[in-house]
Amino acid sequence: MFQCACADPRGSPEMEPAGRSWRRKMMVPVVLLIIFPSVLLSIKVSPLIEKISDHKDFKKLLRTRNNVLVLYSKSASVAERPLKLLSDVAQDVKGRATVSWIDCGDAESRKVCKKVKVDPGAKSSGVELLHYKDGTFHLEYNRPFTLKSIVAFLKDPEGAPLWEENPEAKDVVHIDNEKDFRRFLKKEERPLLMMFYAPWCSVCKRMMPVYQQAATNLKGSYVLAGLNVHPPEFDRLKEEYNVKGYPTILYFEKGKYMFNFEKYGATAKDIADWLKDPEPPVPDAPEVAWAEQETSVNHLTDADFDQFLKDHPSVLVMFYAPWCGHCKKIKPEYEKAAETLHSDTGVGVLAAVDATLHRSVSERFHITGFPTLKYFENGEEKYTLPQLRTEQKIVEWMHSPEAPPPPEPSWDEKPSNVLHLVGEDFREAMKKKKHSLVMFYAPSQIAYGAVDCTKEKNQELCKHEGVEGFPTFNYYNYGKFSEKYNGERTESGFVGYIKTLRERDHVKLGKKKEEL
Repeated sequence: MFQCACADPRGSPEMEPAGRSWRRKMMVPVVLLIIFPSVLLSIKVSPLIEKISDHKDFKKLLRTRNNVLVLYSKSASVAERPLKLLSDVAQDVKGRATVSWIDCGDAESRKVCKKVKVDPGAKSSGVELLHYKDGTFHLEYNRPFTLKSIVAFLKDPEGAPLWEENPEAKDVVHIDNEKDFRRFLKKEERPLLMMFYAPWCSVCKRMMPVYQQAATNLKGSYVLAGLNVHPPEFDRLKEEYNVKGYPTILYFEKGKYMFNFEKYGATAKDIADWLKDPEPPVPDAPEVAWAEQETSVNHLTDADFDQFLKDHPSVLVMFYAPWCGHCKKIKPEYEKAAETLHSDTGVGVLAAVDATLHRSVSERFHITGFPTLKYFENGEEKYTLPQLRTEQKIVEWMHSPEAPPPPEPSWDEKPSNVLHLVGEDFREAMKKKKHSLVMFYAPSQIAYGAVDCTKEKNQELCKHEGVEGFPTFNYYNYGKFSEKYNGERTESGFVGYIKTLRERDHVKLGKKKEEL
């Protein structure tokens, strides 16, 4: 068809009849009109990708979805390849995130792009990928344009990038799933270190640069690999290799598991030296229970607790858990105070109860956190003393026992011209006032909670919340899991973390809102 518009073997176009010449001139445009729509029809868009062409629809999308990735394209043709990948992404994040497409080359959709001030034509690729969180612009996606990276990002938009996204980790073999892991073990002949890790694990993060450097230094002779086994689909694998915490580093020879590598403070050279002559880890000597150590602290049980209080009129008791970090911190101070008081006649004694072993007495006194210090006088509980944390304070208080300072009164208990209302009185009080400005508030938007994962009724909950070891700290925002806490497990560490959350909120509120 195209040939007859250019030349005719029978003669020039000028020699043709007028009607035939006109039909030839009209043929090319007709063909082009047919071909151009076929380009658009060839672009297969998953029904899971929401095509947006109206600004109202776009605003509704952001209003009703809190995790949205939008592909902006300068034309439909340049969007074809990204849309193929994003179709797979949309399938993997179904129910957790939304993938959308706006074709800025389309006359109607162009208005949306202008409204939100996005110009994909300014990019060399002709596309721009933006993420919206909780109804507002969050960030421009700048991680690798791969299925794994985009899915990981949409599952945790504020999480750290995948380990394999780090260019310095190019020599670490990154495994994606259990099937690939087992296939890899079968074919790999070289000595292998396999790190089972979790993305949020602070020890893993500290060790990764060393592990990467060792992988590069040993490339060709040894293999260092990594696998994120935190997701629940790896539960069977974790059970098989007895993974109790992160990282767990396994050593294999010709695909056969030998033993663990447990030098978590090692350098790249240490790893290389160890691989030249690998040896199983030396088992640690079992930790001696505090109750079996030689100290002046009296260790009590469910059986002898009441009798001890009868025999000693003034007793300060620490209820503790062996794994509790704060208990371990106060322990030496408590022991020194007990030694000092031991030589003072007429002064009380110090005792301790392992609340994980002696639950009867602990539950009787409603012990919910560790350490909890309670003072008993003549066998009766008198005070709970959270302020006693050093030898000096403990000794001084035991010489002159007195009630702890009262807690700070709440706002409604302080003298004020503010009318504090309660549920049943609210409507009646409002009817009597012509003008009322009411502040609905919470004394604190921060709650510190604890779950005992050793109790049978809590075990399913702990598993669901991703608890792998103790203690584990999770941060929740209005009931939704946000991230693992990996900071210092001290008062200043917890307080500092909460402050960063508040600062993060202020920054979000202070950002200039994009016109939608």
